Amino acid sequence: MTKVSVILPVYGVAQYIEKCTQSLLDQTLQEMEFIFVDDHGPDNSIELVQKMIENHPRKEQFVFLKPEHNVGAGMARNFAVPQAKGEYLAFVDSDDWIEPDMFETLYDEAVKQGGVDLCYCQISKDFTDGQPSETVKNPDIPSGKMSAETKKYFLTHYVSLFSTYIYKREMVQRNEIHFPESRSADDSFFITSALIFAQSMAHVDRPLYHYILRPGSVTTTKDSTKYQKRLATFGSLMEYLKSKGVYEANSDEIDFIYLKKGYFSSVFNYIHNSLEPRKTVVEEIRNEMLRQVPGYKKNPYFKKKCSLRMLDCMLHRCTGLAFKVLPAYINKKNLVV
Repeated sequence: MTKVSVILPVYGVAQYIEKCTQSLLDQTLQEMEFIFVDDHGPDNSIELVQKMIENHPRKEQFVFLKPEHNVGAGMARNFAVPQAKGEYLAFVDSDDWIEPDMFETLYDEAVKQGGVDLCYCQISKDFTDGQPSETVKNPDIPSGKMSAETKKYFLTHYVSLFSTYIYKREMVQRNEIHFPESRSADDSFFITSALIFAQSMAHVDRPLYHYILRPGSVTTTKDSTKYQKRLATFGSLMEYLKSKGVYEANSDEIDFIYLKKGYFSSVFNYIHNSLEPRKTVVEEIRNEMLRQVPGYKKNPYFKKKCSLRMLDCMLHRCTGLAFKVLPAYINKKNLVV
């Protein structure tokens, strides 16, 4: 039986993919498969992987897929999910690497807690410019079946880090959880959807996943129109959750996620990526937020967040001031990653 299927989209990562692949080969969990999706990259990344496993005992656990054309990381993962055989799904970026016992530790904990829908670890953010690594954590909640209050708490405090989870494959496929077509914040779309549908969860309080922040990666490349893709992603998330009939049960939490990760993050992203940000664009982003969450000022989580209320006021009434003070704050807090 395949316990965990790991899906990796591959595009232009020849410099990093061997370290990633070696960390997969070193996994202590034996009942696994590794699905590499060749997304028509410009280099020999896939060939490097194939050479590494050519005479390796785990060679038969490696699967290589290739869509007809370049589709982006999210859609590449969607392409692979129907082919996966594992009890759990996992996603690794092909320029990151993982600790040898990551999937054995997560799988064993998931089973120990009754075969939970999700099980996650913490993450180490490793910088290539010499900065010390930084451990980022999700909230610590009781393992097992989630109460309504536990889910509400997690939804309003989690950080995305979707690659630190293993996901019950049956839950993902039954609820048609997927990555959106827009190539921005697709990880937030997926993990938010999974958290909404999950009934049980467990965690391991160790940073088993190494997330590499490097120049030229998707998260560090400037694009002054990227905010449009982010807005589209969170608009699609709202539509998806409403179409599945699960929005009403957690509407306050979902609206708050939209405010933080859709509205404010889109503004931060736009300001960070623009040499001369324009007030009309910030108004455009705000108008889309008002369309999605018209009663946002009554949201109980927003009302409790004085910092967000002040930020909203500054963006709306003192946009010029926001353009002056926010860039330094965004960079310091790393708010556009």
